[in-house]
Amino acid sequence: MKKKLVIDVDTGIDDAQAIMVALADPNVEILGITCCNGNTPVENVLKNTLRVLKVCNRLDIPVYRGCTEPLLARKVHAGDFHGKDGMGDVPDADAPGLELLQKEKAVQAMIKMINENPGEVSLVATAPLTNLALAVKLEPSLPEKLKALYIMGGNCESRGNSTVCGEFNFVADPEAAYIVLNHYTCPTYIATWEFSCRNCLPWSFCDDWLAQDTDKARFMEKISRYTRKTERYQKELVAGNGFNPCDTFALAAAINDTLVIESEQVAVSVELEGTYTRGMMVLDYLDLLNKKHKAFIMKKIDVEKFKKMLMDALK
Repeated sequence: MKKKLVIDVDTGIDDAQAIMVALADPNVEILGITCCNGNTPVENVLKNTLRVLKVCNRLDIPVYRGCTEPLLARKVHAGDFHGKDGMGDVPDADAPGLELLQKEKAVQAMIKMINENPGEVSLVATAPLTNLALAVKLEPSLPEKLKALYIMGGNCESRGNSTVCGEFNFVADPEAAYIVLNHYTCPTYIATWEFSCRNCLPWSFCDDWLAQDTDKARFMEKISRYTRKTERYQKELVAGNGFNPCDTFALAAAINDTLVIESEQVAVSVELEGTYTRGMMVLDYLDLLNKKHKAFIMKKIDVEKFKKMLMDALK
């Protein structure tokens, strides 16, 4: 039986990588892709998602328009890293048109897909959690019908990538992250920012990965150029941190149950009020929050399995 996924994205470079990993696995069925404001405005997210599906010859997968702004926070984007369009500012004259989008909105579609497949769907969230927060508010019983929730977001050691202490997806909509971490009581797996940094891959692997003689590899190399030239990228390159395909970790974990070889269970929440810590994920090691539900915080992966999944995605 194929693994059924609903993927919630704000398609920038790493979301594109994650989607392509899912598309390459014959044991995965993507029920739909829901789009949210995040790395770039929703209009770009929709276009980018369709571009990824086109290069993979999978425009049959339904794509849904989701939230255009966070619940309460000011709108932020990550154009400095992904390019203003979220896809490296490499235009495509033959890009699919938005007429291919589904008429149904993302939140309603997410609820419907999960309700129609109770206990079978893994929801993978690689964007700010706005769509997920609204879905659980509209359908409070939704988490009970999920097989699992996989999130790329938050942090576990107060190391930020967009604020002093905050990871981008959670900082972009802290209230949504708070709602999701406190209302989704299904098995929850979180790939934090620090986790992705610790599990970076060698730059030599990245070069080999992008050098494959395929249309998919050429597409990925082209949209990644901007990121590879940014100041942040150069700093990481000099620092030797390696290639960090952030969102792909969460997606890969949802596909392969044996990928994560070390994790810990702990109750989590999100700080909403701190001057420097708003959007920071809180790990309750002392059980002071009295939460019964505890998330699995990913720690370590099987690197060779992950490399193979990435290589297969561009074949």
